[in-house]
Amino acid sequence: MDLFDQKTDSTHEPLAARMRPRNLDEFIGQEHIVGKGRLLRRAIAADQLTSVIFYGPPGTGKTTLARVIANHTKSNFITLNAVLTGVQSIRDAISQADEQYKLYNRKTILFVDEVHRWNKSQQDALLPWVENGTLILVGATTENPFFEVNKALVSRSRVFQLKPLTKDDLKKAVENTISDKERGYGNWHIQFEQGAMEHLIDTANGDARNLLNALELAVETTPEQWPPAPNETIYITKETAEESIQKKVVLYDKDGDYHYDIISAFIKSLRGRDPDAALYWMARMISAGEDPHFIFRRMIISACEDTGLADPAAIGVVESCAAAFDRIGLPEGRYMLTQAALYLATAPKSNSAMAFFDALKTVQAEDAEVPNHLRDSSRDSEGFGHGAGYLYPHAYRDHWVAQQYLPDALIGRVFYTPGEQGYEKQIREEVLSRRELQVAAILENITDNGDQTNPVGEWWEAEHLKNGEIKTGENLTYSPTDKSLESWQKRTEEGRAQTLLAIRNKLMDNAKLVRHSRNLITNADDGLFVWESLRRSPEGFSCGLCKTEQGREILEKYASTLPEIDRPFFATSLNNLPDVCFDNVFFRDPFSTQKTQLDFFHYWMNELKTNPLFSLNTKLCITQKIPAKSQRLSALIKKYTAETELAENFEKVEKLYFEQPENSIFSWDEDITARTAEQNEFTVEYESEKITGKRQITIKDINLWFSRNSEYGSFLLQNCKEKELEQIKKILSVFAERKDALDWDGFYSFFILTVR
Repeated sequence: MDLFDQKTDSTHEPLAARMRPRNLDEFIGQEHIVGKGRLLRRAIAADQLTSVIFYGPPGTGKTTLARVIANHTKSNFITLNAVLTGVQSIRDAISQADEQYKLYNRKTILFVDEVHRWNKSQQDALLPWVENGTLILVGATTENPFFEVNKALVSRSRVFQLKPLTKDDLKKAVENTISDKERGYGNWHIQFEQGAMEHLIDTANGDARNLLNALELAVETTPEQWPPAPNETIYITKETAEESIQKKVVLYDKDGDYHYDIISAFIKSLRGRDPDAALYWMARMISAGEDPHFIFRRMIISACEDTGLADPAAIGVVESCAAAFDRIGLPEGRYMLTQAALYLATAPKSNSAMAFFDALKTVQAEDAEVPNHLRDSSRDSEGFGHGAGYLYPHAYRDHWVAQQYLPDALIGRVFYTPGEQGYEKQIREEVLSRRELQVAAILENITDNGDQTNPVGEWWEAEHLKNGEIKTGENLTYSPTDKSLESWQKRTEEGRAQTLLAIRNKLMDNAKLVRHSRNLITNADDGLFVWESLRRSPEGFSCGLCKTEQGREILEKYASTLPEIDRPFFATSLNNLPDVCFDNVFFRDPFSTQKTQLDFFHYWMNELKTNPLFSLNTKLCITQKIPAKSQRLSALIKKYTAETELAENFEKVEKLYFEQPENSIFSWDEDITARTAEQNEFTVEYESEKITGKRQITIKDINLWFSRNSEYGSFLLQNCKEKELEQIKKILSVFAERKDALDWDGFYSFFILTVR
C-alpha cells in the first residue's frame, strides 16, 4: 500500500495520522527550513524541488513534509519504504519514472522513507537516474546522512536537518487538535487539569506523533464509551496524562541501542578509566544528536561521584569545558566535550562521596518506602536485567578492575594514546599499562585451558568428571546468554587482572630482560606478556605465538596503533615466525602432570638444539601454578567460620586425598619440577610465591566438588561423615548465595631454564 494512500473512513485512523498537516500553512515547527521565504518552502510552493534529504529524530515532520510535497507537486510521486523494499522495487520505480519522462515529459519525485536502511548497492542503483534528472530523490532518515547515505547521493542533494519540536510547537499541535471538528476533537469540550497538558508536552521529547498518540489515549479512554455525546465535556486529569504517555526512550541507531544504555556505557567507561571506550560511546551520542548539555551534566556528576577527592580539579575542568562549549557551540565545541571526557577517563578515582549513600541507607531503613508514582520504572535495572555482570571498579584494589567496555567487534581498538607532555606525561605509562592489562584479561578467554585452581574450576572439572558426563570449558567471550554473563562476572570478580599482573612482573623481573632482547611469548592470545616485553626490550624484538587466528587478529589490530617498526610480530605456528634467533621464550602454566613436564623438556631441548629460531643460550622462562600447594576448601572453612573441629577433620581428609601418590595432578610440586628439568640437561633457577586473589563460589562449584562423579567428591564421600559433609556444603552455600568474593590463595613458581 502507498505510504500516502487515503482511507475511505479516516475516523478509524490514528489521531496522529488524521492530524497530519496537508499543506505548508498547517505545518508546525521547523521554521528554519519551511518558514515563509525559506528556500525549501519556496521550492515546494513553486514545484521546483531538487533532490533533498530530511534528517532528524522521529516525530519531527520528515514524512509530513514529503506528504506536503506530494500534495503540491504536479510531478509523478512514488513512495518507497527502505525497510520493506529492495532492488526490484527500485527498478520498478525507475522504469515508471523513465516512462513518465519519455511519454509525458513529466518528472518523478521518489520519496524513500528510512533511506539509510538501504545498503550501498541499493543506493548506488538510484545514482544514475538522480544524476540525469529522471528522478528527484526525497529521502528521510533518522541517521546522519553524511555517514549513512551514499556520498554521491548526498553530494547531489540538499540536506535539511529537522529539530525536535519546541514546547510551543507541541502546545499549538494540541490546541489545533482539540479545536478541529473534522479530524480532531472539536465536537467535544476538552479540558485539562492544571499540569496535565504540560506533562504530555514535557514528556513528548519534541515528538509530535508521540504527543498525539498520548493525547488520543487520554481523551478516548476517559469517557465510559467512545464516542460520547456531542458537546460533552471530557476532563483530562494529570494522573490520566501520566498514564497515557511514557517517557520516550530515544533510539540511537539501527542496532537498537537506547538513550539510557549508551549514557550508562559512557559513564561506566569513565569510571573504569577506559578513554577509548569513553570516546566511542560519546561519539555515538553526538552522532545521534544527543544534547551536549546532557552529556556535560552527566560528566559533572561523574567528576564528583567517581573521581571525587582523588582529583579535586576534575569538576573545575569539566565546568570550564562546559562554559567554553556554551561560548563556542558545535561543531568546534566537540573539542571541549573530548577534553572533559579524556580528563575524567584518565583521572585517579575515589568514591568517598558515596558516604552519602550510607546515610541514605539508614534513612531508608527507618522511613517508609518511596511512593510508587515517584519510581522510575524505565530505570528498573534489576527487573529488566540491564547492567547484569557490570563490575563496580571501586570495589577493587586501586579502584579499577579489568573488564570489557568496548563492543566485542572493537576489542583491542585504540582511540586515545596519551602524549608525553605535561599532565599526559604523568599518566601515560599508567594508561598504557592498564589498557594492556585490560586487553589481556579479555583476550585470555579465547584459548583458556583453565586456571588450574585447586580444586575449583572448569580445568579441574574437565580432568575429573567421569561416567560420560559432558565436559564444559569456560567461555568468557561475551554472548547474550546467562551462562556467559555468569562466567564473565565470576572470572573478573576473582581479581584475575591483579593476579596476572603480579605473575607477569615477577617472571619478567626474573628473566632479566635487556633493551635489545629478542623475546618469544607462547600462548600469547591474552597479549599480557607481549606488551610488557615490548616495553622492556624496545630495541629488541617481541613476538607472540598465538593458539588461534582470532587471538592473532585481535592482537594485530591493537598493535596497529604503534609505528610499524615498533610493532610486535604475531603468528600461530613456529613455521610462520621470521628469521630471528630468540634470547628468551616465555611460558605460562605449561604443566598439568609430571608426564607433561617430561614431554615439555624433551620437546624444547630438541628445539633448542636443532631449530635455528633458538640456540643453546636461549632461556626458557616459565611461570607455573602449583596445584598441590594452592587453595583448599578446608582452609576456607577454617578461615571464614568458627567450626574449628569441623575444619580440622576436613583438613585431614583433604590432606589424604592430595597426598595420594597415584594422583598425578597433585603429586608434584616446584622441587620435583626442578629436579625433572635438571635430569633433562637443564640448569634451573627458580623461586616460589603465594599470590592471593579473589574467587566467587557458585552452587555449580559446590555440586561439582561433592559429586560422586569426580575423584575428589567420591573420595570425600568415602572418608568423611555424611553429617560433616552436609555442614560443609551448607557453609559454602551461604558464601554462594551472598556472592561473597573470598580470598583465594594461589601458589606460583617461576623457573629460568638454560641448557647445561
